[in-house]
Amino acid sequence: MSNDNVKSQSTASNRDRVLIFDTTLRDGEQSPGATMTFEEKLEVADILDVMGVDIIEAGFPIASEGDFEAVTAIAKRVKNATVAGLARAALNDIDRCAEAVKHARRARIHTFISTSPLHMKYKLQKEPHEVLEMVTAQVARARNYVEDVEWSAEDGTRTEIDFLCRTVEAAIKAGATTINIPDTVGYTVPEEYERIFRTVRERVPNSDKAIFSVHCHNDLGLAVANTLAGLAGGARQIECTINGIGERAGNAALEEVVMALRTRADVLPYQNQIETTMLTRASKLVSAVTSFPVQYNKAIVGRNAFAHESGIHQDGMLKNAQTYEIMTPASVGVSKTSLVMGKHSGRNAFRSKLKELGYDLGDNALNDAFKRFKDLADRKKIVYDEDIEALVDDEIGHAGERIKVEALTVIAGTMGPQTATLTLNIDGQTVTKQATGNGPVDAIFNAIKALVANEAVLELYQVQAVTEGTDAQAEVSVRLAENGRSVTAKGADPDTLVASARAYVAALNKLMVKRLKGKPEPMTARLKP
Repeated sequence: MSNDNVKSQSTASNRDRVLIFDTTLRDGEQSPGATMTFEEKLEVADILDVMGVDIIEAGFPIASEGDFEAVTAIAKRVKNATVAGLARAALNDIDRCAEAVKHARRARIHTFISTSPLHMKYKLQKEPHEVLEMVTAQVARARNYVEDVEWSAEDGTRTEIDFLCRTVEAAIKAGATTINIPDTVGYTVPEEYERIFRTVRERVPNSDKAIFSVHCHNDLGLAVANTLAGLAGGARQIECTINGIGERAGNAALEEVVMALRTRADVLPYQNQIETTMLTRASKLVSAVTSFPVQYNKAIVGRNAFAHESGIHQDGMLKNAQTYEIMTPASVGVSKTSLVMGKHSGRNAFRSKLKELGYDLGDNALNDAFKRFKDLADRKKIVYDEDIEALVDDEIGHAGERIKVEALTVIAGTMGPQTATLTLNIDGQTVTKQATGNGPVDAIFNAIKALVANEAVLELYQVQAVTEGTDAQAEVSVRLAENGRSVTAKGADPDTLVASARAYVAALNKLMVKRLKGKPEPMTARLKP
């Protein structure tokens, strides 16, 4: 048993239980360009459920038919966690949410309304007494459907404290079992946030009948610090996301909050049921399906979180790992064991390497990944861990796509014009087109546009090498925007041009999902003549 586990068990009896409310599938997906497909949402929900998340906020059912279907499917699928859906104060929002979560073993309706003077005046255009009446009505409506109702005071940290207390009291009186005071715009600071919770809990006479919750955005880089301060003020539910994704600068990162509680149990006397060895795996999955890369120096799950380059640090690590590591890599699902992978490696070694890297693939996915690994090993002298991660993430990110790259030939050079001959598989139909452009990448993208009609604007094209060396895999990121919708996707391949085509096509697939709102039309109907 690791020192981390011993420490965790020895202090658990003295620690208050804190609920982990994950909103990756709702607030996280609201990050511009982070839209997930139906299948990807189910995959993320599965890992959240297995790793011990208490409440999974599965989506915003009224937002679209696709969101409603995803929340419904997750409610039917999840085995352990409570499944929540989000609803505004509008009664039809609440009705739609209730319909989506009704199949869950434990269902929750999470409803909210703005309470700050700024929001009430300009967003709602309502007087405080009208908002107060709406709080009672929305919570009562939700409580008619489920026993577990969460109410949130949107922009709570910029709400006048007297009015905040009145709305919280009204929400609890109407039947709310959880009260969330969110830092919606990432404005507060730790001391202030703690004081808000203490004040509300002390002044609201029925506050003991509800669990208080924190929901912090990271606009000032204080989301995790504010979250922990909220616990000190009496909150016992944490709302967070994997990798901290979310609106604008994102939310408090689940992995950071959980590991802070675990590592500093001496000053943070709270416990939760998250299986921390799954944190890295969850991080990789969410990064893959959203095409949002995890920054190298990201706390807990970043590539450099357990890397040491300084000679002084390396010397200390060799003598005692605790000199520069406050938690073990194994505690978050990172193994130090190294298997050298190459073209002679077998399936069992490959499976073991994947588990070491935090992936747990089914048989079909494993077979597909192993085939791609063998193809890559034939083309590269050394296959690094990062190569395998890029290979698997790329496969996850492209699973279930209706448009796929089958073949690409590019003619380029100083004479020009550059020419690309591209073959796509679109809903099972193979089509080929040749196009020219101002450079090979432009030619490829022109060929894609010639095959699939779209008005998407290229907002980002970025290339980075996965590893060192001239034979390194290239990882290309593409962001496309269309009619106010923005999506980001990645493609990986030792050939930068192939990776570019895969990334652009992946982004197109995501745009199609957004555009069609869960009502597919034959892709072949969109082909240009």
